[in-house]
Amino acid sequence: MRMMIALFVLLFSSQLLADEVLPRGIIKLDGRNAPALVLNNLDGESWDIKKARGHWLFVHFWASWCGPCRKEMPRIQAIQDQFDKSELEFVVINTSESEDTVFTFLASIQMDINPLLDRDGQVTERWQPRGLPSTYIVDPAGKLRYLALGGRKWNSPEYLHFLKSLSKR
Repeated sequence: MRMMIALFVLLFSSQLLADEVLPRGIIKLDGRNAPALVLNNLDGESWDIKKARGHWLFVHFWASWCGPCRKEMPRIQAIQDQFDKSELEFVVINTSESEDTVFTFLASIQMDINPLLDRDGQVTERWQPRGLPSTYIVDPAGKLRYLALGGRKWNSPEYLHFLKSLSKR
């Protein structure tokens, strides 16, 4: 009987460890509260992180002058339609650029995404990304759970699997 219990504990522990294997470049965070985030999009509509509680958030900071950001934005758009907003909501925040610059960039790469505009950089300052692009994954309770620094191939199988697994946690 002890052998069976030991085997069960070993298998259960192995499964927990397997579940914690993250894709390359994804950093597990401590679960502190996500900073305040209230910004307008290109249409002038306000978005508040407090109203997004109850589902996972993909909070992405970018700028048009950032080479890795330019490569990553189409990949984000490619996966956005694969998720129901109630599972994972995508929030892309342009850092300190004018509305015209953002609109021109998005049109040049034919993106159909409506970013939030951090015109004065104050929201970015509160979130403190260590460079651009940076992506935070916020859980349904509003806690910071994961961080990706630098560009990612979000449309690759390993990242898609990770993002889809969030709604099961």
